Amino acid sequence: MRKVVRQLLFSLFGLLFMLCGYAQDTETSPTGTFFKIKGFGTLGLARSDTNSAEYVRDLSQPRGLTKNWSSDLDSVVGLQANLRLAEHTEGIVQLISRYRSNGSYDPEISWAFLRHAFSPDFEVRAGRLGTEFYMLSDSRLIGYSNTPARPSVEFYGPLVFSYFDGIDATASKDVGNGILRLKFYAGHSPEETSGHDPVTWNLDGTRLLGGNVDYFVGPWQFRIAHAEAKFSSHEFPLNYIANLAIATNPALAPLTTIMPVDISTLLPELSTVGKTSRFDSIGVVYDKGPLQIQGMFGRIAHESEAYEDSRAAFILGSYRAGQFTPYLGHSRVKSSASNVTTVPPGPFGSSINQLGKTLVAGAHMDQHTTTVGVRWDFHRNRDLKLQLDSVRGKPDSIFLFRGPAVQWDGHMNVLSATLDFVF
Repeated sequence: MRKVVRQLLFSLFGLLFMLCGYAQDTETSPTGTFFKIKGFGTLGLARSDTNSAEYVRDLSQPRGLTKNWSSDLDSVVGLQANLRLAEHTEGIVQLISRYRSNGSYDPEISWAFLRHAFSPDFEVRAGRLGTEFYMLSDSRLIGYSNTPARPSVEFYGPLVFSYFDGIDATASKDVGNGILRLKFYAGHSPEETSGHDPVTWNLDGTRLLGGNVDYFVGPWQFRIAHAEAKFSSHEFPLNYIANLAIATNPALAPLTTIMPVDISTLLPELSTVGKTSRFDSIGVVYDKGPLQIQGMFGRIAHESEAYEDSRAAFILGSYRAGQFTPYLGHSRVKSSASNVTTVPPGPFGSSINQLGKTLVAGAHMDQHTTTVGVRWDFHRNRDLKLQLDSVRGKPDSIFLFRGPAVQWDGHMNVLSATLDFVF
């Protein structure tokens, strides 16, 4: 069924872009049929002040920043086609190019869905949809729609799901002086993400479902959200990481005699197959006049012991003065140690247990970041941002970084400059 859905999605994409050469951004019939092409992009440059660990935007990126300037972190370009098929029915396709888990910029279809409004208060979408695990997460690649150069890495960085193939439904109702909106979604992931460079993790078939409740009143927006990801039969590449650890860690030298090892046999509690990760969050946005404040709190709980449960939060404030918007933010993440206590019988029991602890240590997070920057809206639909991120954490806080983390002291400063545009 998923293969059929994907064939239909790609056919829809081809149809919409074939029509691009013939349609204009105007109504073409009395029924309101029209075709629109939109686009967005970010051209970014960034560098850090250390080579000890590589800073990434999120865990889908296989390599990150060092002391050398790089455009990989934030650069993205997207093209979106909107085709109104009837008064209440619309088709939308979005194609993006960004730094991907395989190290390429190969284009990918991030949205491809049909939307039908059964009434002003109820609509359904079906196809390829952006994920909304957290507030504002579905637009985190559109730099122009966000105040900072990138969303909080501590908060959004662990999210490796950008889109899914499935369905969602949204209902709204006037409640008190505001609007209550309910959304539910379900589907399967078609993506892959970075596992351990150069190995990727195939997320294809992972079941995603969730929902959120929003309340809009005056300048305020509040959200409570829950999402679940039940991983498919594609195992996280722990075998590759385990054998690499055995080959390079003298403390695990006894295990070289049984290489290559199979972690799902040695330590089944570390397997991700069929295991569920749960994401809960609350968020609030205040936006009135020149002042905007965002604050969010989230937690992630994993059934697999390969990952540590975590809690994260951030707050971001900005104030617009003419064309300039200075902003200041602070974010924090902390994970709890997994309970890998299995000591298998036999001569390698203690070494296998030590291997498990070594692997789980790679999922540890305990750090905070202070962000200061300024956004300059120098032209309609274009902006420039200059941002400094000061990362301070424990030396064992390595999950959100790439590279071997050699002599990593937990401290890093990241300087970023981005040009955002929409059309």
